[in-house]
Amino acid sequence: MKSLRPRRLSLVVQPLAVLLLILQAACGYSLAGRGSFLPLYIKTIGVPQFNNLTSIPDVDRRVTERVRTELIGRGKWTVKPDAVGVDGLITGNIVSIGVVPAAFNAQQQATRYAIILTARVEFKDMKADKVLWSNPSMQYREEFDVTTATATLDATAFFGQDVNALDRLSSEFARAVVSAILEAF
Repeated sequence: MKSLRPRRLSLVVQPLAVLLLILQAACGYSLAGRGSFLPLYIKTIGVPQFNNLTSIPDVDRRVTERVRTELIGRGKWTVKPDAVGVDGLITGNIVSIGVVPAAFNAQQQATRYAIILTARVEFKDMKADKVLWSNPSMQYREEFDVTTATATLDATAFFGQDVNALDRLSSEFARAVVSAILEAF
């Protein structure tokens, strides 16, 4: 007569083995946008006002606010508007904002524009006095549909026509900056 004991043991061991294989395969993976390669001692990050080298008013304030908001949303750091008394420091210069046509209709009129924001951004470890990440010409491009019959390649006029465009551009640029810094891309 055969013993049932080995069969029962097999019924317990096999599921445990499968579970261990699944857990082992999952090790090292995390959700995109939630990782961080910053040193653990960086607890406070300073984000002073970005410098605006463009003719677009208020872009520096909006971008800076969005970078701060994005960092706060990650929930791991205290974010300050200062450059002193912080463990890490993000600084930036908004170098240019350009508007170029991206799509045309049958009459060769622009129906969609690409807005390109270019900035110099740097993240510095203040304790080690070392730049951890920098991009001297970070670009972010976003496309917008034309909302009026008059087409313009002047960024100031464009943002005057579509007031939400600058907010959307600032938010997406900030998300790209923070992700690049935290995920070391």
